[in-house]
Amino acid sequence: MSKDSSAEQIAANGARMTSEPKRASVPLGIGVGTTVAAAAASWALPDDYGAVAVGLIFIAVVHNRVLARESTAVIREHGLGLGGIFEPEPLNPRWIAKSAFEALAWAAALALLTFPFFWLGYVFWYEPARGFSALESLRMAPELAGQLLVVAIPEECFYRGYLLSALDRVWPPRFRVAGAYVGPALVVTSAIFAVGHLLTEPYPGRLAVFFPALLFGWLRARTGGVGASIAFHALCNVFASALGYGYGLIP
Repeated sequence: MSKDSSAEQIAANGARMTSEPKRASVPLGIGVGTTVAAAAASWALPDDYGAVAVGLIFIAVVHNRVLARESTAVIREHGLGLGGIFEPEPLNPRWIAKSAFEALAWAAALALLTFPFFWLGYVFWYEPARGFSALESLRMAPELAGQLLVVAIPEECFYRGYLLSALDRVWPPRFRVAGAYVGPALVVTSAIFAVGHLLTEPYPGRLAVFFPALLFGWLRARTGGVGASIAFHALCNVFASALGYGYGLIP
């Protein structure tokens, strides 16, 4: 293996990060502290404002730790370029469109593979009393924008953009899974993500988001950015709502 290819492999494994110290205590402290702060905000504020406040907390931390550095290299290392939208460079509409298309394609492909199994698991777990109504499921339509802008973008930018990237520097990925290099950071980040959901709604079933979080992290590693994980995260939430409305489990 040549010197150049070796360097590329190291970068692909997430072993090189220029913006965070190689200490787990720093990103872990920020990850846990931000998660607790977000949960507290969700409890303290009315429902109409809580979700927005939580999203702003995540974005504020991402801005402070990554975006405020105004470094294209650092932003890309955290997978936060999003076609150049967050980079301190002139915007390129063609690159933005290409990045968005690729992110949506990855999200759609993974949804086609996983959503049928999720549907089966949903029915098994909740045992709905009636059949599925496609018409009723369309009641989730008004949630589309909110799930993307208020939930998926802030959470993915923080957990898969900042936190996973920072922990990958401490614990470099060492396992190749379906074309993506992953490691302990993926499990730890997914666990913190799941606990955060439990804190906002103390119901053990909320911990199940640990498993889709593994897929969000895999997408981040596989594609090199958070665009695909944002799209897939939003699709997961909307699909879950559609099932809830369709089976009459959501009033």
